[in-house]
Amino acid sequence: MGVLACVAVISPFPFYYWLWRYPQTWVDLCGKGRDPSHVMAMVSHVLKLLQFAAILSVSTFSWPPPLYFWPLFLSGQFLNLRVYQLLGESGTYYGVRFGKNNIPWVTQFPFGVIKDPQYVGSSLSLVGCLCWVPYPYVLLWILGYVFMIRVEAKEDPDSRAKPMS
Repeated sequence: MGVLACVAVISPFPFYYWLWRYPQTWVDLCGKGRDPSHVMAMVSHVLKLLQFAAILSVSTFSWPPPLYFWPLFLSGQFLNLRVYQLLGESGTYYGVRFGKNNIPWVTQFPFGVIKDPQYVGSSLSLVGCLCWVPYPYVLLWILGYVFMIRVEAKEDPDSRAKPMS
């Protein structure tokens, strides 16, 4: 297994862990006038590009993909898009943790039906890509999601950032 590819695959998870556990430090680092959720989204996009580059570096492609690819990948991406559609940037990128008080509680599908739908969707998409990506990398990436599911299940309201105005 390529060490650099593994590091790139897991690179977002320490960042997310830090933001979840110590959100005020991120709010302070972003400074006044900068939306911490938006800044998190931008950093997360860069980290996601690193993950994709790492996966591409160890993948082998052939076309067409096996039939299992399409339902797994498309249902996973549907869940991801639906979560973002319902939560928006601030809801997806820890707005409540950063002290935002205007984040609505969402109960529409997939919420209330699938626990952690964004992580489930991402995992489904990754499993679909097993036809191209060696399984240790997919497993490592999914283990990162499992880790974050466990971290985010333990929300301590006292560790939230000060309310934003």
